[in-house]
Amino acid sequence: MDILQDWEVFQTILDWLDAHGLPLLLIIVGAALAKRVNIWPLKGVIRRTVKTSRFQNEAEHRQREETLLDISRGIFGLFVWIVAFILLLVELEINLSPILAAGGVIGIVIGFGAQNILRDVFAGVYVITENQYQIGDVIDLDGDWGVVEDITLRYVSLRDLDGAVHHIPHSTVDRVKNLSKDFGRINLDIGVSYGSDINQVIKVVDRIGKELADDEDWREIIITPPQFWRVDNFSDSSIEVKIVGETTPLMQWSAAGEYRKRLKNAFDEEGIEIPFPQRVIHTNQKNPKDT
Repeated sequence: MDILQDWEVFQTILDWLDAHGLPLLLIIVGAALAKRVNIWPLKGVIRRTVKTSRFQNEAEHRQREETLLDISRGIFGLFVWIVAFILLLVELEINLSPILAAGGVIGIVIGFGAQNILRDVFAGVYVITENQYQIGDVIDLDGDWGVVEDITLRYVSLRDLDGAVHHIPHSTVDRVKNLSKDFGRINLDIGVSYGSDINQVIKVVDRIGKELADDEDWREIIITPPQFWRVDNFSDSSIEVKIVGETTPLMQWSAAGEYRKRLKNAFDEEGIEIPFPQRVIHTNQKNPKDT
């Protein structure tokens, strides 16, 4: 008797799989494939939408394409799985009316609890449409800065110099500083001793900047050679000279490091001193006869 009952249960399962197994499998496999292959049509749409003329160079154009592609891929994947879930319920002959009715009530409850998430999403839409930053940019968000590794509708992921990844919701950001938009700026303050000939300092500063811009390894990176801008300050121990120049995006730090190295060597050759902090102390020495 038990064997007969087990056989009936087994036969019921086989009948159910015969009727629904293949459609369920096709829905799941189809959703997985659609999520994977959507990249090709999305690439075509994004390339037609993003105009090359709006960007300073090809690299910036590609960064914008990659940013939009990542976001579109995530949205499309979510849509695919929602549709697949509904199709699975239909195939399982589950009545959707009670689920939809309950979903309305649950949606209201969730809506009150998900206000921050919705705020993040709306803020993310503004960030993306305004092209405030994109994948590969170096940005500063209220003091948290790093390279943009990922952008979603809800948050942005930054990797800092220590390798730590920061996930920052869009709605929590009040100020965005993009350090790689259009061009990079070399901005240096160099201190020289008060005994230095300032005209000689200017000549050396400008000469090293021109040599760097003419160097075969740097000529494609330097837009405006680093050059003397002004005497910025008379500090306690030195005359501070401001030096500025422009580079291609994200290369300002490498170019500034190379320029510092060359300038230090040139100052050593020209006898221009970069002084240590100094303090002059005057002492009042009394005559021993007065004590």
